Amino acid sequence: MNQKRLKSIFIILDLVTAAMAWAIFFYFRKVYVEAVPFQTSERFYLGMVIIPLFWIAVYFFLGTYNNLKRMYFMRLLSFSMRAFILGTLAIFFFLILDDEIPSHTYYYNLLIALFIFHSLLTLVPRLLITNYIVQHIRNKKDGFKTLLIGGSSKAVDIYKEVEELPKSTGSNFIGFINLNGIDNDISNLMPHLGHIDDLERIIDENAIEEVIIALDSSEHERLKNIIARIQGRDIKIKISANMYDLLSGSVKMTNIFGALLIEVNDEIMPHWQFVIKRIIDFVASVFAILILSPVYLVLAILVKSSSKGPIFFLQERIGKNGAPFNIIKFRTMVVDAEKSGPQLSSTHDKRITKTGKFMRKVRLDEIPQFWNVVVGEMSLVGPRPERQFFIDKIAEREPQFLQLTKVKPGITSWGQVKFGYAENVDEMLQRMKFDLLYLKNMSIALDLKILLYTVVIVFKGSGK
Repeated sequence: MNQKRLKSIFIILDLVTAAMAWAIFFYFRKVYVEAVPFQTSERFYLGMVIIPLFWIAVYFFLGTYNNLKRMYFMRLLSFSMRAFILGTLAIFFFLILDDEIPSHTYYYNLLIALFIFHSLLTLVPRLLITNYIVQHIRNKKDGFKTLLIGGSSKAVDIYKEVEELPKSTGSNFIGFINLNGIDNDISNLMPHLGHIDDLERIIDENAIEEVIIALDSSEHERLKNIIARIQGRDIKIKISANMYDLLSGSVKMTNIFGALLIEVNDEIMPHWQFVIKRIIDFVASVFAILILSPVYLVLAILVKSSSKGPIFFLQERIGKNGAPFNIIKFRTMVVDAEKSGPQLSSTHDKRITKTGKFMRKVRLDEIPQFWNVVVGEMSLVGPRPERQFFIDKIAEREPQFLQLTKVKPGITSWGQVKFGYAENVDEMLQRMKFDLLYLKNMSIALDLKILLYTVVIVFKGSGK
């Protein structure tokens, strides 16, 4: 069962159980707490619609629907109980607390009843489905498409260790790719899919869900480079246990189905903060587009009158998880500025128009990107998006910077604030160090700090 289908089943069941819980709670309140005959009302029917939708929003907010296929009993219980407590308190304070009451016991009874009815009705089907999935994985009826990196005897040992476990880990080996030589034993166990240079292509063509890296502990830098190339994709990365010391602080032990492997921890910040970040992005960008509409009009006239060509400049950039999108800017250069090939702009670049110089100085050329944020391609704050041409050059020298594609690119970034515009690949690498630092410390508070710095830069006119 794939993740999308499993998520749909959970959502449908959660809608049904939330409606049932509300109906039972309403009946309990009228008959057993208020001691009056049960009668449906407008509030009852309104709750039957709004309450289930509210619970779905809570589950999404807390990331309850993430990685359902990898869920296990204690993790499911932990995620669910947090959601139940938060949701119950919200309903209690917004819908029940302002009611007239005969005593405080009335409140306690309602709060406890609401929590018990909803948690029991929701948790039972969730546990049954999770148990079904876990049993299917343990019995090798379901699993995750797994790629083994390494062709040495170490790869053979890891394969046998995983396959010989009494209960399956869920790793369904599709094949392996080699780094240097190939051990004949591994070739007899699974297909050889190619060399490490073809890693990204092999992952895409085989829809890989999990990667197990079989390297010796002496190959520290190689391990880091391989992980950097994979991170940014929705793929679980595991390494053998004796390599834990190499990445201490960036990995965590995992024992979802009993596998003695270490899972690379790629959680950047809690899911609920990503939800808040997206809400802030959307609301602030819509507001900015409306408020700045007169500025858009003035700049459009200036761009059109300063040189021949379109008002807006669209260029393909690489976004989250390597997905391409068209970034929107006010055109600041002459038409066909890159007819000789991709190149970065410089301080005294003759391709930049007079109007373009002014817009770049106060960064007004970037404001059309609020639309990129509204449609979900970008964020207000995040690493600046680059073209594939330059990403390839960066990856050749510093593969760890590919980690920056794990998040949405931003209109502004820590690198943009602290370093500014880059005129060559060396400067891009310098700027990306700040963005990598941002990635390791990402938070809503840091985003707000970067936005404030950006506002200062705009008013000082200290852009390029």
